[in-house]
Amino acid sequence: MPEPNWQTATEIAASIDAGSTTARAVVEAALGLIAARNGVLNAFTYVTAERARARAAAIDTERAAGRPVGPMAGVPFAVKNLFDVAGLATRAGSAINRERPPASHDQVLITRLERAGAVLVGTLNMGEYAYDFTGENYHDGPSRNPHDTTRMTGGSSGGSGSAVAGGLVPLSLGSDTNGSIRVPASLCGLFGLKPTFGRLPRTGSFPFVSSLDHLGPLARSVGDLAIAYDMMQGHDAEDPFCAQRLEHPVSAELDSGIADLRIARAAGYFQDNLFPEAVAAVRTVCDALQVATEVEIPAAGRARAAAYLITAAEGAALHLPRLRARAADFDPDVRDRLIAGAMIPAAMVIQAQKFRRWYQQAVLRLFETVDAIIAPATPCSAPSLGQKSFVLGGVELPVRANLGLFTQPISFIGLPVVAVPVAGPMPIGVQIIAPPWREDIALRIARHLEVAGAAVAQLPPPG
Repeated sequence: MPEPNWQTATEIAASIDAGSTTARAVVEAALGLIAARNGVLNAFTYVTAERARARAAAIDTERAAGRPVGPMAGVPFAVKNLFDVAGLATRAGSAINRERPPASHDQVLITRLERAGAVLVGTLNMGEYAYDFTGENYHDGPSRNPHDTTRMTGGSSGGSGSAVAGGLVPLSLGSDTNGSIRVPASLCGLFGLKPTFGRLPRTGSFPFVSSLDHLGPLARSVGDLAIAYDMMQGHDAEDPFCAQRLEHPVSAELDSGIADLRIARAAGYFQDNLFPEAVAAVRTVCDALQVATEVEIPAAGRARAAAYLITAAEGAALHLPRLRARAADFDPDVRDRLIAGAMIPAAMVIQAQKFRRWYQQAVLRLFETVDAIIAPATPCSAPSLGQKSFVLGGVELPVRANLGLFTQPISFIGLPVVAVPVAGPMPIGVQIIAPPWREDIALRIARHLEVAGAAVAQLPPPG
């Protein structure tokens, strides 16, 4: 059995169920690790210690009485600080939001995980208003990569990546508008799930771009992604974008194998502008899956450009009152991009939305002949903190925008994706892209890679 801080959520719940430990002991261990290590990692912005201890005690009492405590009993988890947590102001990584009244209710996914027995232990650092790929917060400082604390976690769910990769919690929740789960998963060496747009409700979370926002988990095992996903599913009428679909639990299907699946590698756009470590990671995954075919995702570069337009315009519209009243209180980089977004002509946004509909249909046609597509998650492993640019294809480009080079064309049309980690001197991730509502396919492939040893969450060096 792994050391307590490296146990998976599934292992923790099994230990509590077997009586070999208690929820209180697990939660106290997690709180101790957070106290000892967060000063370096800067993953947490608030620790809900009193709440967590009370919840753990209640679980132990219920179990002692012989009552069911849920399949995730005693599992500590934490959430990006754009999730509402009762009694706390929902920061969304900003200075301005700290003045908001405390939330009256927990975000719906927190409620669902706690109903399954999990225990919330805190909120996590993030890029301001989720407009970030680096994990560097202007107000709270950067979250730090546990594999090398001089490097980025990726963002905007940077604290979500750092907390899990650093062994503080086995599971975290983040948000993904253009890549903000998959980029930290890639740079921190984790598994991450961006479900189909509309699958998980966003009720009680601070928005960024409502037509692109997704919520999902990060973990060190595929099984943990699957159980968390299963427990969070279900329609919520309070979220108008949440699909009215039957729940599709996936945990029981993880070990079904991949013999019946047609898997291809993304060609063209997704094979350009890669650092050597990204090339090697995709090759490792494709070799393990015996991928022999390629598909061209049409106009992926245009899709990324259109995603930028829509992101900037919708984000600016949301924040315009704050920009007018308190521009000086924004991260200057975020402020300037939002102001630029406010000046995008409406005709350009309309054209981007028209293209989006065409692109969605074009990509869906690919899934008539394949069941999943393999693509890089990020163009490189984690850059250094504060690094402003890198060279891709012989051109110097800004890091902050281009870490999402390969994630934006996918989230633009809401497809489900599992990011899987490939080990190296620094970890890096690969995307497994599936058709809408087929998270089960992506997770089955991820489990196959995990069992084969091609995709394994990489632990940071000791110390």
